[in-house]
Amino acid sequence: MDKLESTGNKKQEIVKEIISWALYILGAVLVALFLTRYVIVSAYVPTGSMENTIMPKDRLIASRIHYLIGDPERGDIVVFKFPDDEEVLYVKRVIGLPGETVEIKDGVVYIDGEILEEPYLKEKPVGDYGPYKVPEGSYFMLGDNRNYSKDSRMWINKYVSKDKILGKALFKYYKGFKILW
Repeated sequence: MDKLESTGNKKQEIVKEIISWALYILGAVLVALFLTRYVIVSAYVPTGSMENTIMPKDRLIASRIHYLIGDPERGDIVVFKFPDDEEVLYVKRVIGLPGETVEIKDGVVYIDGEILEEPYLKEKPVGDYGPYKVPEGSYFMLGDNRNYSKDSRMWINKYVSKDKILGKALFKYYKGFKILW
């Protein structure tokens, strides 16, 4: 009888251990789902449109809660739903704020007639675009590598509404680590 009881106790201990591990794994999955749904968004950048700030094939983390307590500011790098195809995520820099007029002359950005200083640009942009009057509740986005960026200048729907901005980029974590704000 002792041998049977001992075997039964071992089986119960094994079952308890399996249940314990399953609960830990379930808890970790639930925490990860909560974080990715409500706290952070992970994005992949396939092109060089944000060079040299973000390189092709970089991955980054953005804060979903950042804009719950404030609005996007000029210069923020954001992850958002592409206005022409909301199934696709884009990463660009906020340039034009609600109510502003953005115009680009010979590659230089003017906000309401004032030159925008942009030390983050990869190279001197070329071209004339606009003027664009940014609607209330929306933003005008440009890439840092303007000569090779598909951004607000080229889109059918030129502006990104605030509710389509998923988060503010915090850091890139692959290839290499870099803080973005």
